[in-house]
Amino acid sequence: MKIEISSFIAQIRLGEVQSFQNMQVIPLFSDQEEELVYWTLKEALDKGLLLIQEVSSGGSVPELKVINQGDIPVLLLDGEEVAGAKQNRILNTTILVKEKSEIIIPVSCTEQGRWSYRTKHFYDSGVVSPSFMRAQKTSAVNASLVQYRTYDSDQGAVWKDVRCLSKQMEVESPTGAMRDVFEQKRDTLEDYIKAFNVVPSQKGILVFVDGEIAGCDIFSRTDVFEQIFPKLIKSYAMDSLIGDRRKITVSSNPQGEAAQFLEEIKYCEEKRYFSPGWGADYRFEGPDKVGTALVVEDQVIHMAVFKTKKEEKIDPMPGYRTRRGHRI
Repeated sequence: MKIEISSFIAQIRLGEVQSFQNMQVIPLFSDQEEELVYWTLKEALDKGLLLIQEVSSGGSVPELKVINQGDIPVLLLDGEEVAGAKQNRILNTTILVKEKSEIIIPVSCTEQGRWSYRTKHFYDSGVVSPSFMRAQKTSAVNASLVQYRTYDSDQGAVWKDVRCLSKQMEVESPTGAMRDVFEQKRDTLEDYIKAFNVVPSQKGILVFVDGEIAGCDIFSRTDVFEQIFPKLIKSYAMDSLIGDRRKITVSSNPQGEAAQFLEEIKYCEEKRYFSPGWGADYRFEGPDKVGTALVVEDQVIHMAVFKTKKEEKIDPMPGYRTRRGHRI
């Protein structure tokens, strides 16, 4: 594994476990210097310095155009959703858009039943897709990169996951929009956000659902993590809502399991690709893990790794364990 990533993982420190319902969150800390300054998607959009639009008047489902008019790079997060234009989309990988630049980004549709303009430009939906969807999409993108050197997802699988999520949450959306599920579960998701707190110097989280590791996200900057924290909590909380909450299951040794999980990441098979934006995109695969890391000028800007399982379950709602077992 690239020394910068291995060293980054080695110096990650674990905080005290926070628990709510069937979800446990461990704060992650890193001593990596916060050298590179960048904005979040919401910051840049609020400042009116970032434009996200269809690639043409006719549009293209798997691509969007991003224009950064500001003097600071902008971070677009894997699974982060933008709404509007012809249909809502999520990012297929984490991308850092350089200042004063224009790029085409790879995305997946999360609103199958609409292909007509609502707005000229996209806006921040306030949502990161559920972590089980991010894991499945990461596996699909990994396979696409190996075969075709493209950041394509399995769009059919994404739509299927959105339909299954809607069915499990008993939410009907006229356009099959993932965002409608989050909107109708807003109050419940707010309970999760209130239950978990950001602590000083925190840069990430490692999450357990139903007593098993779901995944982790960690960033190079504390200020960026604090802004994205509510989105990530909602993302992982959707996983917890899929399970049977009548019987609360938690890990009896979360610290030990988390430390082992992080250590094992260093032994995953790794491949390096040019990012659609600034830096290098590293992809990880292991017997029970899948993940990515964006590295810019020897700094790990964002790393996300998910726990996977090979076995499939026959279930009307493929839960996060089943979907993480999917391979293209």
